[in-house]
Amino acid sequence: MPRSNYQHQIVNPASSPRHRIKILQNVVLVALAIIAVRLFFIQIIEHDYWVAKADEEHTILETISAKRGEVYMMDHDEPVAVVLNQTTYQVVIDPTVTKKDDIKPALEKYAKDYIAADIDKVYNTEGLRYSIVAKNVPRDVIEQLADLELPAVWFKKINQRVYPEGELASSMLGFVNAEGKGQYGIEASLSDVIGGKDGLIKSTADVNKVALSIGNDNIKIPAEDGKNLVLSIDRGLEQGVEKITKKHIDETAATHASALVMDPNTGEVLAMANLPNYNPAEYGSVTDAAVFVNQITEVPYEPASVCKSFAFSSAINEGVMTADTTYFNQGYEMVDGWKIRNAEQRSSLYGTIDMRKALYWSLNTGSIYALKLLGGNPSQITQQGREKLYDYYHNKFRLGQATGIELYEAEGFIPDPNEGWGRDSVYANMTFGQNLGITMIQTATAYSAVINGGTYRTPTIIKGELKDGEVIPLETTSEAIPKRIEDKILKDETSTMMREMFVNNRDYKVKGGIDRPGYTIGGKSGTAQVIKDGSYDDTMSETVGTYIGFVGPNGELPKYVIMVKMLGEGQYLDGTIASSLFDDISNYLIDYLKIKPGN
Repeated sequence: MPRSNYQHQIVNPASSPRHRIKILQNVVLVALAIIAVRLFFIQIIEHDYWVAKADEEHTILETISAKRGEVYMMDHDEPVAVVLNQTTYQVVIDPTVTKKDDIKPALEKYAKDYIAADIDKVYNTEGLRYSIVAKNVPRDVIEQLADLELPAVWFKKINQRVYPEGELASSMLGFVNAEGKGQYGIEASLSDVIGGKDGLIKSTADVNKVALSIGNDNIKIPAEDGKNLVLSIDRGLEQGVEKITKKHIDETAATHASALVMDPNTGEVLAMANLPNYNPAEYGSVTDAAVFVNQITEVPYEPASVCKSFAFSSAINEGVMTADTTYFNQGYEMVDGWKIRNAEQRSSLYGTIDMRKALYWSLNTGSIYALKLLGGNPSQITQQGREKLYDYYHNKFRLGQATGIELYEAEGFIPDPNEGWGRDSVYANMTFGQNLGITMIQTATAYSAVINGGTYRTPTIIKGELKDGEVIPLETTSEAIPKRIEDKILKDETSTMMREMFVNNRDYKVKGGIDRPGYTIGGKSGTAQVIKDGSYDDTMSETVGTYIGFVGPNGELPKYVIMVKMLGEGQYLDGTIASSLFDDISNYLIDYLKIKPGN
């Protein structure tokens, strides 16, 4: 048979089309299985996670700024605004959506003075979705930016602080910084009260992060606006006190001075002046940060012989001394090997004198004798005397501890009566206001208790809250505004005797025509040495002058306490210079408040 040319071709099953289709089917099935498993995890197991991620991509969370409360002073019987709010705006962008080439030239053209961020750095920050690029922008500028209709650009309304009275009471008011935080004064200490609480808004956005809807249902936490506070400070009185104090600085060697006016029968502060001061609206231009500090509440110092008021009243209240009690004055006392001298060394004062005369001439030997009497031994200082003086100074008069006024305040210190070397000399010096640290507000509050009938009242600068045009009492349950103390610490007869002695201190001035007839005015001066190189400067080349006193119509309890302090680096400023400032403030107060004279 002839050989056929046909050759049988053997086919490999693995390369057949059918086999390849089967493999492809298996691959697809595996892929579908993987997808199905992944979908199961996404839809069932990770459902909540991916819903949250989706919400996050389409949701804008934004803080709703609370409106900061405004601040008022009294103008006689009417509240008048001294701190106001002015509406401005912040420009906010999403750098992942807003184009740099759009927003940068727009801001430089319309809002150059308000740019608050380095635009190049904003766009170089990875993952940044929210950036404030301009602050304190006025409405007319915002309208120009809005007309550009740039994507993912928002305008956030804020309230900027305005201080229409300029420098008035600036150390007491403080200021609000560029971040909206209260700094110094009540802007800081009462920030929880006047600052309110910010809220939070949640709204749905489109792919460009532009809000689609904003309504009450979207607000998670509504903002709580701050309270409008009315201070007990009288604007006209504050203006007058500051003007008079500035005049005395200009006419003396003083570089700094403080003045405080308060009602001893209520604890209300009517004026609180610290000079030099500053404009809170221009806090950024201040070169000396010391002007931010409230010298009356935040700086403890040694008020010197003003403290004789407390040493004398302590001994009188214990029944061991009266104004007519006598002692032998030789011009000095030796205590712990130290010779403590009187500043006044008149020969007419040597020998046996009474305590009225000792206070009149501000004799250190007189206040030391009061300390001896507190200890039950007129010949020497005892542990009992030290402990009793400590009890009166620290526990009753509350010296060396915070008063509770609604401002930042320093505590200061009163030395322990038993711990440490030379306790007798330390306490001897404490009777005339050295070797301790107390603030002006502590001193004035304690002095008020001495002359008001013996009741210690927590000082306050708060009159109330302005609500619907009326001044109403403010809740005192917060830490910023604690409950006020009213504590009877001295007997009526002690207070009466001390007032008579303080009035006696000014007899020579009444004869000079400084104090007006029909008014009862009394007081006490203090000239404090300062510490240099760790010890008191006996040369008296630099001193701090203080004067504290009261004024009111004849026949009535004192209506007002006035305390002033004057100092200057390297300058001698005594209580006489300070008393001159007291005199002018006292006379201005009588005229401004129209206090009628008594009989």
